[in-house]
Amino acid sequence: MSDVLTSSAVWRVENSVGITGHTRHRHNPSPISVGFNAPGMCKTLTFGPTALAASIARTATLRDAPPEMLARWGYSALTEVEWLIEDGSTFMLTQHINSLADAERTAFAGRVGAGVTDLLMNALGYTWRDNAACLSSSLAPHADFIYGDGAVTDYGVVLAEARGSFAANVSAAAISGQAKRKYSKQVKPHLAAESAHGKVIHGYSIAFGSRPGSAGAVLHAAETRISKLRGKRSPPTEPTPRLSPESTPTSLALATHRANFSLMDAPSIVTWIDWVRAGGERPDADSPVSFLEIPYAGRIFLACMESIWPFHDHPYWLDDLWHDPRWWPHFPRRRLLRRSGDGFAGWFVMEEKSAERFLNALSTIIRGGRENMPAALGLPRVEHAGFAVDRDEGGDVSPESEYSYALYRDGLALLGSPPPRRIVGHRTWSPEEGLRSN
Repeated sequence: MSDVLTSSAVWRVENSVGITGHTRHRHNPSPISVGFNAPGMCKTLTFGPTALAASIARTATLRDAPPEMLARWGYSALTEVEWLIEDGSTFMLTQHINSLADAERTAFAGRVGAGVTDLLMNALGYTWRDNAACLSSSLAPHADFIYGDGAVTDYGVVLAEARGSFAANVSAAAISGQAKRKYSKQVKPHLAAESAHGKVIHGYSIAFGSRPGSAGAVLHAAETRISKLRGKRSPPTEPTPRLSPESTPTSLALATHRANFSLMDAPSIVTWIDWVRAGGERPDADSPVSFLEIPYAGRIFLACMESIWPFHDHPYWLDDLWHDPRWWPHFPRRRLLRRSGDGFAGWFVMEEKSAERFLNALSTIIRGGRENMPAALGLPRVEHAGFAVDRDEGGDVSPESEYSYALYRDGLALLGSPPPRRIVGHRTWSPEEGLRSN
């Protein structure tokens, strides 16, 4: 009888990974955009399985593929990180990594590298994102992602290249070399280029690695160097801000929320976003989308019911089933990211005000016609949760907490544990009327 692999300790505790290397690469001119100052690089990045799985899924869905496909693209992310990363505060791969084929191990390392990069970029204050394929239609090598907001507001956007490696030869020197080479080949050539979301004025190359069988991880960040003024020259005059603190380029907000609502299993909303972005046949405006209002960790989140609840005219039936133990094993079956050892699947939701502002803005564009689409949208930001930079040891969240979740600045969240309270309301989005309460 063949041996069956088991997980003696599924990953639950947050890991703290130190930034083991940070290099700055010269560029001429510097700065590319006068007045821009990059946020300071952190010393440590702390995250748990829910946050890492959420970021793996977030980066995997930055494509123009059908939303139904993208909603299932990250199904195994939470299971992968729980089974392939050891439980404990120090990052370490489990023995199961050795059971993977070389190609799958390489793919998993790449997914983790992308997830770590997304966590770091969010922690540095960058909110909105897109796949960097929008830079060029050619096959020329380019970085993986474009980010906006935070320090780069009013100046342009930044590039981010992600690299992950789980191999026997992983070392600080090897990971540092990978980050620097990727920066030189896939970030530097695109600096000062114009993208669909603005001028590229800064770049990062993030390389993450761990050696199977050894505790610890290596994380190197390479980024564009911003030269300091020398002599008695007067400092350049900073440009007059053009955007309010809550504004973001419409194109970047649409790209971000296309990925978000794909993860939330809301294909109708994604179809409208695609129509606004690219045209084509106008979707049916008479098809509303239902949401549940869920209290969790002191906030209200909206969960889309489009793909799992066929009775849109009778959403109140759900309230009677919310705490029925016979219901939960079936309810999340089609949700993303099933957890190991329990009946709850990770659930992508969105902070209510963030969802409301975007969906109402989308309805305004639909009513006015995409030819009148504004250059920027006023959208809120929320404080991220579930991951942190430079956190004191006393600030770690207990793995026994009733709340296990990751929340991003754009409002998207992945709930890693069942909501402890009942549904508090229901809302419906109409393409032309916006989000309303039932």
